[in-house]
Parts: sequence; C-alpha cells; structure tokens
Amino acid sequence: SLHDFGVDFDVYFHENSLHESGAVQRAVDRLRANGHMYDAEGAVWLRTTDFGDDKDRVVIKSDGEPAYISGDLAYYLDKRERGFDRVVIMLGADHHGYVGRMMAMCAAFGDTPGVNLEILIGQLVNLLRDGEPLRMSKRAGTVLRLEDLVEAIGVDAARYALARSSADSTLDIDLDLWSRQSSDNPVFYVQYAATRAASVLRNAAEMRIAEPVPASVNLALLTHPRETELLKALAELPQVIATAAELREPHRVARYLEEKVAKAAQRFWDDCQVLPRGDEEVSELTAPRLLLWRATRIVLENGLRLLGVSAPERM
Repeated sequence: SLHDFGVDFDVYFHENSLHESGAVQRAVDRLRANGHMYDAEGAVWLRTTDFGDDKDRVVIKSDGEPAYISGDLAYYLDKRERGFDRVVIMLGADHHGYVGRMMAMCAAFGDTPGVNLEILIGQLVNLLRDGEPLRMSKRAGTVLRLEDLVEAIGVDAARYALARSSADSTLDIDLDLWSRQSSDNPVFYVQYAATRAASVLRNAAEMRIAEPVPASVNLALLTHPRETELLKALAELPQVIATAAELREPHRVARYLEEKVAKAAQRFWDDCQVLPRGDEEVSELTAPRLLLWRATRIVLENGLRLLGVSAPERM
C-alpha cells in the first residue's frame, strides 16, 4: 500500500464526491459569475480561449452530464478554498494536452497561471528484468503494481529509484540492479557510505577515543585533497535542498548524495586514515577527521530522510 511505501494523504476523496457534494456546481456558478461561462448547443461552455486555450471547453454536456473538465474545475477550487495559494498538479505524459485548458481554467478563476497553478508532467516508468522490459498488459494479467516493485527491490530502493531521475524523463528501473547488495546499486552505494560513517564513529567510541568537540578541534589541519573535496561536497547541502524544493526536483538531492557526498566519502576513506592501528598513537588528525566523518553521516542521513529512505547504522 502507499502507507507502507511511506506515502500518506492528508485529504483523499473520490471524484464522484465532487459531483455529489455540489462542488462542481459551485465551481460553475463561480465561473459564470466571473463572466466566463456561456450556453450554446444545449451545453454549458467555459470560454477558455480568452486565456490562451485553442478552443472553448464543454463543462456540462447537452444531455446534462458533466464533462471531464468539470471535476478539474471543482478540484482546483476546492484546493484554493482550503487556503492553498499554490496548487501543484501532476499529470501523466499522455495528458500533456490538458495543460493549456487547465492554465486557462486557473485564469478564469481570477488566478495567475504559473503562480497559483503549477503543472508537472510525469513520464513513464519501465521495469526491466534480465535486461529486458517487462511487458505489461491488463488483458494478459501482467499489470505491475507498486506493491510488486516494492516486493522485488524493497521500499528504500523503490523510493530512491523513483526519486533519482527527473519526473519529465522516462525512467528504466532494472530490478536486478536495484536488488543487488553492491556498489553499482545506487541506493546501496549511498546507504553504505552512511553506514561506514556510523561505523567509524562507533569504532572510535569502542577504542575509547573521546568524542571531539568542534570548538576545540583544529579544523585547519584538514588540508589533504580528499578532505577538502569532502568538505566542499558537504557544504553544498543547503543550496542543493533549496534548489530542489524551488524547482520541484527531488532528484537533485539523490544525485548530490550519490555523485558528490558518497563518492567523496569513498575517496576520503581510501586515502585518509582516521583511527590508529595496532600500537599507533592517536594523531593530531584523528579528531578533525572524526568530525568530518560525523558531518558526513549527518548530511547523508538528512538527505536520505528527505527522500524517505533509511540511513542504517549497520548493513
């Protein structure tokens, strides 16, 4: 279910409730009061051409039945009446032709298209197994549900896979790749970096190395190229999140965690020893490098949490 996938709706209703509750009629009355409705050929029309649409739209058909757009009118007005200044509607790629009429609908209500109404277009998701696309057919009974995807690769992998690409680009999800416990699996790669950071901190505690206090640590000692590379990557987090939120593009967060932070953390791990080995003494670099690992853990954990993906302590 969507709840198990980490998605919950604050408000959920069936489209027919918009008709039964009178919400459609209220929307029609509002638009008629605004002077944008007219009667012709026994039907009720919305004059969307006044707002850039290629033709006017029937709202109530000549037989008295509501047209498809009537539900959109009521749905939009319902959101605005609930106090939302900006309505974001997600459409499938096959509904791209609806954008013009919906923007015109927004303007007819006296709102500003692009400000009060934003429309995102989502492309198709293709599932692959053994390098071949899974053919889906209602007739053959091979329609795949979200539950099937979660069962195949897990919640974390499914969420990350869907969040990792821009919504307006076609997405291929290789079920074999996303179920692997290896670094070529993007979500495993990022989660493993978070786990490694936690492991370093845990090992330091087990070695009775005092947890460093940032104010008393000489961070100027972090001059190794791998250290500065990781520091720069971590510092990008606030801007990445702000841009992702502004543009409605969560894939920017996923790509940042994967291509910047996890990659830099791996290189830091390879080239920069943190904890003493054998009879070695704690060095002056131990405390600043431990702080760097702590910051890495925080950034990875926060970034993954924003995507609804776990950041395990152990894997």
